[in-house]
Amino acid sequence: MSVDFLKQPVQYIGGIGPNRAKVLAESGIRTVGDLLAMVPRRYLDRSSVSRIQDLHGGSESVTVMGTVIAVGTVPGRRGRKRFEIVVEDEPGRRMKAVWFQGVGWISRVIETGHRLALHGKPVRYGGMMSFSHPDFDRVDEQGPSIDTGRIIALYPGTATLQKAGLTSRAFRKVIYELFKEHGRKLGENLPADLVAREDLLEGRVARRAIHFPKSQDELKRAIYRLKFEELFFFQLLLATSRSHKERIEGMVIGSGGRLETRFREEILPFTLTGAQERALEDIARDMQSGRQMNRLLQGDVGSGKTVVAAIAALKVMDAGYQAAVMAPTEILCEQHYRSLGRMLAPLGVRVGLLTGSTSAAERRELLAAVADGSCQLLVGTHAVIQDGVDFHRLALAVVDEQHRFGVLQRATLFEKGERPHMLLMTATPIPRSLALTLYGDLHVSIMRERPPGRQPITTKMVREKERENVYDMMRQEIAKGRQCYVVYPLVEESEKLDLRDAVSGHEALSAQFPDVQVELVHGRMKAAEKEEAMARFASGTSAILVSTTVIEVGVDVPAATFMLIEHAERFGLSQLHQLRGRIGRGQHASTCILMAEYKQSEESRRRLQAMEETDDGFEISEIDMELRGAGDFFGTQQSGLPAFRIADLLTDQAILDTARDAAFALIQEDPTLVAASHQRMKTWFDAFVRQRGIRLSRIG
Repeated sequence: MSVDFLKQPVQYIGGIGPNRAKVLAESGIRTVGDLLAMVPRRYLDRSSVSRIQDLHGGSESVTVMGTVIAVGTVPGRRGRKRFEIVVEDEPGRRMKAVWFQGVGWISRVIETGHRLALHGKPVRYGGMMSFSHPDFDRVDEQGPSIDTGRIIALYPGTATLQKAGLTSRAFRKVIYELFKEHGRKLGENLPADLVAREDLLEGRVARRAIHFPKSQDELKRAIYRLKFEELFFFQLLLATSRSHKERIEGMVIGSGGRLETRFREEILPFTLTGAQERALEDIARDMQSGRQMNRLLQGDVGSGKTVVAAIAALKVMDAGYQAAVMAPTEILCEQHYRSLGRMLAPLGVRVGLLTGSTSAAERRELLAAVADGSCQLLVGTHAVIQDGVDFHRLALAVVDEQHRFGVLQRATLFEKGERPHMLLMTATPIPRSLALTLYGDLHVSIMRERPPGRQPITTKMVREKERENVYDMMRQEIAKGRQCYVVYPLVEESEKLDLRDAVSGHEALSAQFPDVQVELVHGRMKAAEKEEAMARFASGTSAILVSTTVIEVGVDVPAATFMLIEHAERFGLSQLHQLRGRIGRGQHASTCILMAEYKQSEESRRRLQAMEETDDGFEISEIDMELRGAGDFFGTQQSGLPAFRIADLLTDQAILDTARDAAFALIQEDPTLVAASHQRMKTWFDAFVRQRGIRLSRIG
């Protein structure tokens, strides 16, 4: 069975036809390969047959084989009928089977004398063991039995599939005939030495065994083999991508120039953490290599990524080049502009801000400065990549919260210079298995340490009855000259959800705290209004900031030491952690209060409990992925994460590690897969990429 055969439309398979093919296409099954790659949702072990005399009522399903000795349709209440049969496996050993639905067609296909296999949960009723609505199979028909006496596969089913007759039994029959006719043609698609080294089940055997396993052990090995293969091919794609990037020439940028030295010795008010220094060593090594840097800087909230980005920018400025920082929101851009400007202004570095709110006159002046090189660092939203923004000598492009940008936006920034070094940053800690899949083609620097002096944040979940105590805590913080955030999940009151909202909350808090200024910020406000409110809070003019999640990133107010999150059970775990990261940014101990409803789902309880127990974003990310699943962590379409058919990033970390090591070792040995021994694998690999429509969210 060649790759070309696997591309054939499914409608030409016996038992499918054009009508069923249309139904299958709605489920993503269009080719022979799609059909064979369909993973059963679960399995039933019918390999052992029970004797009727040994049955006991219970919760476990059993298989019984016997001859039908009596059939009959029995009238019931309200004109409803039921169909009953009596089967016997040994003389005098009998049991019943009863169907209350589908009586018409079942009564037409079961007759006395038929030999049946019945599968169900037996109960004792009226002195006789009985099945209610059991599965059944004729076992006296000619041909092999694929539904009885073995482990059988149950396939994902929808109402549409069922209506088209595409039941698990139908799928088993179609797939069985496929393997019967073409199975021996299905060759190995992984290198022989890899299969032997990892003790993998042969590919052809694994593909048959996932549908028709001969034993539980064979099924286990088949699942492992196909998970390994899927993860291996994806990691092979990442390894190929990294190998390509590492061959791209880049500008050679040295370290220890005048600006960088002055910044470290005269401007920085603190000593960099070990994690920051290690990240800068990684960046310096990349920039000096003569190859383009493609590095992800992954750090928890408050770990000091902005300082690392500033020093990286100074490295290219010392060499006579420019840098750009692109962020997804105006608030985050304004935060970067203020913090970078504050840090770099004493060095005479000109930092510009370009967003959708930049006036026409300011834009013209700024673009001229970018074009002639007098603006050495440009901070902006996607406005940075619009037509008309021409850099003099762009050597470093920093993309913050990079997962919020699409592939084309990042690629456009890449094209603004002559192969600029790329530094992607995220404040969203990512589980290790997800990072290896999303960013496996990038070099990654991880920062988990907080800068010196940062205080831990105490987090506590409270109920509505404790609200007055929470307000007293806020008054105590304000009396010390500190500030508070109050975060709501909604802007305005919703008729469908009984939640406190930001607008009414602002009114209530203004009445509750009449002696201080209470600001309101939410996403529906005009950019200028938000900026003014944030500026008043950042300057200390206002003591309380009422907000929706627009403050999730990009707000740095060291005097803010208290956060109250209303209806905390309504927020996602990573979102709660990002919000909490707005406090604890100064020298004082901070407190985060999670106000939650008494009635919560089990998942909500786990989220809030995790928030109370740890403020380590990487630990939280693992819990978050466990609760949400890998596909929902960022969203598969935007992040570039493929929808794996059988592998699970949550449970298959060990297989992922093994597959990754094998893939990267193979590409190191044969970067372009030209070896004769790799040609069959390359054909399958190319098909794997095409079938899944995989597009990496990377550039370069």
